[in-house]
Amino acid sequence: MEKEVTIYDLAKTLNISVATISRALKDDPVVSKKTKKKILDLAETMGYRSNHFARNLRNQKTNMIGVIIPRVNSYFMSTVIAGIEKVTNEAGYHLIISQSSESCQKEIESVKTMFHNRVDGLLVSLAYDTQDTSHFDLFARKQIPFLFFDRVSNDNRYTNVLIDNRRAAYEATAYLIAQGCKRIVHITANSSSNVYIDRLAGYKQALEAHHIPFRPAYIIRNNLTQEAGTEAAQSIRQMQTLPDAVFVANDNCAVGCLLALKKEGIRVPQDIAIAGFNNDPVSTVVEPNLTTVNYPGYEMGVVAARNLIGHLNGMSDIDTTNTILLKAELIIRASSQKASFQKKG
Repeated sequence: MEKEVTIYDLAKTLNISVATISRALKDDPVVSKKTKKKILDLAETMGYRSNHFARNLRNQKTNMIGVIIPRVNSYFMSTVIAGIEKVTNEAGYHLIISQSSESCQKEIESVKTMFHNRVDGLLVSLAYDTQDTSHFDLFARKQIPFLFFDRVSNDNRYTNVLIDNRRAAYEATAYLIAQGCKRIVHITANSSSNVYIDRLAGYKQALEAHHIPFRPAYIIRNNLTQEAGTEAAQSIRQMQTLPDAVFVANDNCAVGCLLALKKEGIRVPQDIAIAGFNNDPVSTVVEPNLTTVNYPGYEMGVVAARNLIGHLNGMSDIDTTNTILLKAELIIRASSQKASFQKKG
C-alpha cells in the first residue's frame, strides 16, 4: 500500500517549515498567496489528504450530523432530506444518512454507528416497529443533541417535529362525511408509531363528532404498500354492505386500492370516495386524482435541522420545546367529490 503523504513530506520537498505548511493548508492569511499556491499545488500533485479525523479529535467536533430514516425510497423522506441538507450545508455541516429499513434492530445498529463516528448531532424518524427508544440514551448520556421528526418518541424529554396527524385525519374524514359518506373504511398500518395511532384517532373522532358509529370491521391493517392497497380492495369487495368511502393512511396504498376497485367495476368517487395522506406525486397521476393531506416534508427537514444546529451553535436549547407542530393541509381532488356527482344525477 502506498505511503500516506504527510505535511512533513510537503515541508521537506519545498524546504519550508512544517508550521508554514500547516498554516497554508488552513488558509491562514499570514502565509503569502504565492507560497500558499505553491504548497496547495504540491499537496494536490503528491496526493496529500487532510487528516480531518485527527483534527476532529482535537477539536471535539466533526461538523457531521447523522440522519436515520426508515426508508430512502420514499418521496416524503426525500423531501425531508432535501430540507435538512439545505440548512446543514449553509451552516457548514455534512450529513451521514442511514436507513433502518423499518427495522428497530437496524435502527439500534445505526445509532451505535453514528455514535462511534462522533456525529455532532442526530435527526431521527423512527422505524415501523420501534417502541423502546432507550438505544438513544448513548447520546443523552454524552449530552449529544438529537431530535425526532415525523415518527417520534413518546418520551417527553425529547424534542419532536411533526404535524398534527390527529387533526389532519379528522379533517379528511369529516370531508368524506360532508360528501354524504357514512360507511367509511380506514386502512392503516400494523404499527405502534405515533403517526398511525394519531391518524386512526382522528378518524374515530370525526365519526363520533358526526354521530356515526365506529365499526371495528372497517379498520384494515397492512404495510401500506401499493400491493397492500390492492389486497385491501379485495377485502372491501367482500364486505356484506359495500362502504361508501375509504380513508387511507398513505397515498401509495390508497392508489393501489383505487386502481383495484376500478378494475372490479367500482366507480370512484360515485360508488366509493377515496382519500389518502402525504400528497405524493402519484396522487396527481392516478385517475381520478387523489384527495390527500399535504405533508410538508421539506419544511419539516428545514425546521428539524435549524433547531438542531441552533442548539449546536449555542443559540437555542433543544430541551425548551418538546413538540413543534407544522401545518398540514387537506387537498381536495376528484377521487372524493361524491356530492358533485350526486348533484349532476
